[in-house]
Amino acid sequence: MKHVLFVGQEPDTVDFSDPALPPGLDADRIRHGIAIAMQQMADRHWQADLCLVRPDDSAGPALERALNAVPYDCVVIGGGVRIPPKSLLLFETLVNVVHRVAPGAAIAFNTRPEDTAAAAARWIEAS
Repeated sequence: MKHVLFVGQEPDTVDFSDPALPPGLDADRIRHGIAIAMQQMADRHWQADLCLVRPDDSAGPALERALNAVPYDCVVIGGGVRIPPKSLLLFETLVNVVHRVAPGAAIAFNTRPEDTAAAAARWIEAS
């Protein structure tokens, strides 16, 4: 069984006024998209876990704890962490934690929660 970790920002901590984010995006839409992503990965018979982080110094340690719990085949970092320019430090922190703690895991990036399974599949099916 393949193991995938989906990493994103806690929806209640997102600054939805940021013009880099799609208009109309809100915490409920993110949660709905996450639910779809988790179901899509379950439908592929993957063990999928979710790691939602806060945009502060707790993000790296939270991801490290998740990565130490299971040997993941792929870690998908969500677009909400990658897209807003003000999230650059958070994004770099998360990528470097994955690189250090789970060097054997592929790293994938989605564009929205609903394409998380497709992002992971690019790397899981390639291996």
